[in-house]
Amino acid sequence: MHAFIWLAMREEVTAPAIPDRFASMSFAPYGRDANPDKGQATTDAQIRSDLDAVAPYTKAVRTYASTGGLEHVARLAAEDGLKVTVGAWIDKDEKRNKLEIDNALEAARKNSNVNAIVVGNESILRAEKTPDELIDIIRKVKSQTNVPVTTGETWDVWLDHPELVSAVDFIAAHILPYWEGVPADQVVDRAINIYERLRAAYPGKRIVIAEFGWPSAGYNRDAAMPGELEQAKVIRTFASRADALGIEYNLIEAFDAPWKSFEGSVGQYWGILDANRELKFPLAGPVAPSTYGATAAIALLLGIAFSIPVFRFARLTLTQALVMVGAGNLVGAWLATVADHWLTHYVVGGNKVTFVISLLLLVPLVIVMLHRVEELATIAFGRAPRRLLRPAHAALPARAPGAPPRAPKVSIHIPAYKEPPEMLKQTLDGIARLNWPNFECLVIINNTPDPAFWEPIEAYCRELGDRFKFVNLPKVAGFKAGALRVGMQQTAADAEIIGVIDADYVVDPNWLRDLVPAFEDPTVGIVQAPQDHRDAHRSLMHEAMNTEYAGFFDIGMVQRNEHDAIVVHGTMCLMRRAAMMEAGDWSSDTICEDTDLGLSIVERGWKSLYTNTRYGWGLLPDDFASFKKQRHRWAYGGMQIVKKHWRRMLPNAGTRLTSAQRREFAIGWVSWLGSESIGALVAILSLLWVPVVLGLGIAVPQRILTMPILFCFGIYILHFIALYRLRVATTPVRMLGAAFAAMAVQFTVAKAVYDSFRYKDLGFARTAKGSWLAGAARAFPALPEAIIGGGLLLSAIGLRMTNWHAVVEVNLFAFALAVQSLPFLSAAVIGWLEGSSLNAVEPWLAMRERARALLPGRIGASEAPIPEKVRS
Repeated sequence: MHAFIWLAMREEVTAPAIPDRFASMSFAPYGRDANPDKGQATTDAQIRSDLDAVAPYTKAVRTYASTGGLEHVARLAAEDGLKVTVGAWIDKDEKRNKLEIDNALEAARKNSNVNAIVVGNESILRAEKTPDELIDIIRKVKSQTNVPVTTGETWDVWLDHPELVSAVDFIAAHILPYWEGVPADQVVDRAINIYERLRAAYPGKRIVIAEFGWPSAGYNRDAAMPGELEQAKVIRTFASRADALGIEYNLIEAFDAPWKSFEGSVGQYWGILDANRELKFPLAGPVAPSTYGATAAIALLLGIAFSIPVFRFARLTLTQALVMVGAGNLVGAWLATVADHWLTHYVVGGNKVTFVISLLLLVPLVIVMLHRVEELATIAFGRAPRRLLRPAHAALPARAPGAPPRAPKVSIHIPAYKEPPEMLKQTLDGIARLNWPNFECLVIINNTPDPAFWEPIEAYCRELGDRFKFVNLPKVAGFKAGALRVGMQQTAADAEIIGVIDADYVVDPNWLRDLVPAFEDPTVGIVQAPQDHRDAHRSLMHEAMNTEYAGFFDIGMVQRNEHDAIVVHGTMCLMRRAAMMEAGDWSSDTICEDTDLGLSIVERGWKSLYTNTRYGWGLLPDDFASFKKQRHRWAYGGMQIVKKHWRRMLPNAGTRLTSAQRREFAIGWVSWLGSESIGALVAILSLLWVPVVLGLGIAVPQRILTMPILFCFGIYILHFIALYRLRVATTPVRMLGAAFAAMAVQFTVAKAVYDSFRYKDLGFARTAKGSWLAGAARAFPALPEAIIGGGLLLSAIGLRMTNWHAVVEVNLFAFALAVQSLPFLSAAVIGWLEGSSLNAVEPWLAMRERARALLPGRIGASEAPIPEKVRS
């Protein structure tokens, strides 16, 4: 299928053949790496070599200067039987002007193959000379030579200055319809029409089209689209028409000029021959892209390579395979196109900077895109999960007749640091209602000197009975992990299972009854249940946060569980005590001690199991600032874990991780930490590049580098919407809120990644939940994001509005900037919403009820009270 697409997309054009050589070509004999604008002179050897290269294709050449070695062109061209139109460059440097004229006159005197002298090149257009000044120079030159003398100017200058026409021996008109935005299929007619206009304006005057051409690459200018095939068709058609009509002409130019990056995106690509002195298109027969076949072959090979990983799926469906293979082949085609662009274009200066940096940053994003496509295909078109632990499968195992069911002792640990006592009491009440006969509960208060936080809890534990143990640690090192280590020391000796929950969680009575039996398999080390929250109804912002959390637990964790590679999070988690001890107990090496310990357990060969059934409900962060702080802690801790464990992901690293587990952990880190941080970095670099584009005219990134950003964003949106609809029990409105919440923390995650390189050990930052200070005045929590997002959006608007010539790359870059602004603006919108009256849920519910009351058969519905179930 991939090969067929390449074959179907192959273009081929026909144009009149060139039976003889072209009339003339502009000739700049400089090597590929030379830069005459920096004063570099050419040599006789270079000139002779370049004349040999063009001699088979042209009858004459035109130079633009007579210094820097170009004064020797006429003499050397005679060896190849070529005529020469000698140029004398004229600008504001009068000393150089005199030398240019003297050398041009000398060349005309000594070489009979000189057929004209062109004094100045667009000197009037560039305002380097006035018409009167240039006429004076031309007259002086004419008085000293017998060859025709003229100047090179655009066709409109000749029409505007008849006095200039009178001063020259013939009109040397530059007709370059690309700069007028003329479509390629109208270019030849346009040039002929302009020629006829000049003939009508100046009857009897000899007219030479001294510059005509079409670029083979670069950006479009309005409807003028450069291209390899377009150039071939335009040049061949024009030369054929000009020969038939007896029009004298000179093509611009003989060779591509890599140093001409200052002449817009097309300056390097006007040559009939490339910078390696190879003809860019055949002069007869059909014309097809010269590197198309090689690019297609590379794309197919890469597509096959990227498709091979589908064979690692044991339960693959056809549709799932087609989607994944399609994505792999698409990436292969993109990489082949990038390679072709690099090899066939002159990537120098600002283009090289944008190209190399963009490519380095895009590769990880493309890897993440492939992972998301794989996940999308697996969930949407693959088979149902097999390892997901469900309540129906987690009942107590059957026992021999008369044997009592086994109920291993569970020690539940609740670390608490400055937690509101009333909230913690609710957590303890939930533990007290557990439907499990054999458990203890340790409440571990750490680093909380204020008795107002811990004295009520100590008393409440005494009230609840002997199962509840109160541990107060006024000074303990190692943050939460340090407290949990002490808790392990005070755990009952006969406890086999350790359960960990956060201080704000109210658990389901059947939590242990349903999940502890999974440990009857002696290889199981971890059983993880998802987090959920009971206060999402507080505001629209909290609804968005809660739904965003749900996506991780209902989508990502379910899929990772299929490969026994879940991310352990330190609440609603059950762990085998023996596995914990083998893994080294809680460690303070990272501030995500739960994920660190869970990974250490899995690395030692213990199995992990996951259920997406909710068994506990906590409290959401109080505000957006706390939400960001929590995400920063997770991401910073994630980077600490990467630094600690990455070597164990390597083959033969001495762990018991399977290849599937290594892949899931590595891709998970790249997908979360890498894509978010690279996405934010790309956005900031794009923003910083805008003034360079606007101020210095340096090219925007090529479309092959901009399109992947847009494509990856499209995949992100499709992945998000499709998987939420398939896996998360929510509404479209809540899903939209989740998308805003997910994007809003992109910069926070990126900052955490940056901080992980900047700071060795950041302290554990508690997430404010159920705070007594909730509702207090706070500073705007998304000021950096608002500034960056606003800058990106304004830049996108500015680029679009100033794109006078409808350059596709500029529009794509502007669109990419607008897309890149969305995560930052999402944070700003949530930050604004938090302090707005629109954040309250009740007015929206009341509005919905009033709208329903207006529907037929719903009269009076708005008078009914809003049920508590709806509110929650």
